Amino acid sequence: MNLPNYISLARLLSAPVGIWFILNGSLADAFWLFLAAGLSDAVDGFVAKRFNSRSDLGALLDPIADKVLIVSMVVTLGLAGYLPNWLVILVVFRDLLIIGGFILTQFAAEPFSSRPLLISKLNTVLQIVLIAWVLAHLGLGVADHHLATILIDAVAATTVLSGGVYLVRWMRGFPGAEEA
Repeated sequence: MNLPNYISLARLLSAPVGIWFILNGSLADAFWLFLAAGLSDAVDGFVAKRFNSRSDLGALLDPIADKVLIVSMVVTLGLAGYLPNWLVILVVFRDLLIIGGFILTQFAAEPFSSRPLLISKLNTVLQIVLIAWVLAHLGLGVADHHLATILIDAVAATTVLSGGVYLVRWMRGFPGAEEA
């Protein structure tokens, strides 16, 4: 364990606290926690690169912490009625599809790079912005101006598109896929 790994672990452990804040109506606290967690993601990456403290554990822990935090916030905001259920289902299903597809291709297909696609990175950024915006709107009273609706539509579109691109990419990696 090194400093970047401790920072990632703290981000991972912030997820249940964020869930608790949202479910107890402390949306301003949830916003500030989510903002701090987001900043910690930048800090752990900077520290790992600057002080040459990258590790195999960190390479796994950092994206897991990010995904757990984002998905837990989306699910909790949905359960609390702040995000539409269909969007929550779409986001969770896509992530399960990606995890399942990755595992499946490791055993049954030709290995390929697990680096995230550009559309997937855009989807993650939009999910983060949506979560922060909803929490800022509800917890801090920031005027919405229909931005939440636009962000929900953008997250939905990039979720479907990135899930589809991953699916096609994986299918091409299976032996005999070209024959079908």
